[in-house]
Amino acid sequence: MNGRFKIFSDPVHGFISVPRGLILDLVASEEVQRLRRIRQLGVGHMVFPGAEHSRFGHALGAMALMHDALTSLSEKGTEISGPEMEAALAAALLHDVGHGPFSHTLEHELLSDFEHEQMSRALLGRMNDRLGGQLDLTLAIFDDTYERRWFHQLVSSQLDMDRLDYLRRDSYYTGVVEGSVGVGRIIKTLVVHPGDRSAEDRIVVEAKGAYAVENFLIARRLMYWQVYLHKTVLAGDFVLRSVVRRVRSHILNNRATLVEGASEAFMFFLRHGYSSADIDNTDVQDAFVSLDDTDIIYSLKRWVGSSDPVLADLSRRMLLRDFFRVDFGVDNEKFAEGQLEDNVGNYLLQAGLSSPERLFEDIPYYVHRSRSVHEAYDAKVDSIGVLNRSGQIDELTISEETHIVSGLAKRQVRPFICFPKEID
Repeated sequence: MNGRFKIFSDPVHGFISVPRGLILDLVASEEVQRLRRIRQLGVGHMVFPGAEHSRFGHALGAMALMHDALTSLSEKGTEISGPEMEAALAAALLHDVGHGPFSHTLEHELLSDFEHEQMSRALLGRMNDRLGGQLDLTLAIFDDTYERRWFHQLVSSQLDMDRLDYLRRDSYYTGVVEGSVGVGRIIKTLVVHPGDRSAEDRIVVEAKGAYAVENFLIARRLMYWQVYLHKTVLAGDFVLRSVVRRVRSHILNNRATLVEGASEAFMFFLRHGYSSADIDNTDVQDAFVSLDDTDIIYSLKRWVGSSDPVLADLSRRMLLRDFFRVDFGVDNEKFAEGQLEDNVGNYLLQAGLSSPERLFEDIPYYVHRSRSVHEAYDAKVDSIGVLNRSGQIDELTISEETHIVSGLAKRQVRPFICFPKEID
């Protein structure tokens, strides 16, 4: 007898029990299995050698935390039915199926005006049709249309199972200990606070868990600056996006012979100007589900031999981690707008990567001016409630027990310039 659960061994949460039936069938689906072939941190593994973990592990982890949270809430007297438990587990498991290859790096390159949550929703609907409506309740929770709206908070909010898992998981695999989060304590101190005529039931944190939540927000800020927005990650993102823009330029200018031999699933998106408006297109969904990191790497290996020196150079840089330099807040005449472009142009000419007639077109693939932005906590959009000892709810921003959080609510912006290291 196989038993009621299938066990997955996870280095972050230990053994994860996956219920047989619908949930295990979802784990075995092509949409979820594809996540094994998508790295969680995009190009982050090229900065942190241990960060080879995939979106699949994260999906299982978020589902495991959802089970723990619902079990804890049930023990505190919140009634949760079997169908609700199953639907919430499915929502946590499937919340990231809409991620494309290299996760966030190419999110806006494959389809314009696009967020991965939109594709997750589209694929959820597609899977529900295939399963004859078994995901109806899951979709209601995902869409925040279910009457018990606090279920959606556990799937998507500023203190959801997604964030709790990825911070702890990414901290583990990158070795950045500042990202360590007391997930167990946070989950054990969650409670459903009954609403009144002016407010609905909501998930809040008991006062004894306030410091753990504060640490979670601090860890999130530190992980963004040390990992997600690390300067070498930003450089790798720019190189890969430059490759995509270069290929699209060749296609638009009838130079497709320069990009032959690449992955067909990848080229499907590069040949067409698809946007978020095309997400419900069956061909787009089919191509998206067949696309993963392998397609990108295979294409890069083919383009290294391209007769276009810029595409070949950018592809080589991506494969060999020969990224550009990133400087934050540079205040130097040689980095001034115009002057830096001239310096890069001279480098491209001397390196034989460009010619005088192509220089204007080629320079933008080697110079990037942008800003990295992060806001650890936005109380205006979705505040975290703390249940004080008198039974009232304080918002985390004003709670005496979380005095540090006011600083975390400030948006931090860091301008930066990206350009070849060869420019000294």
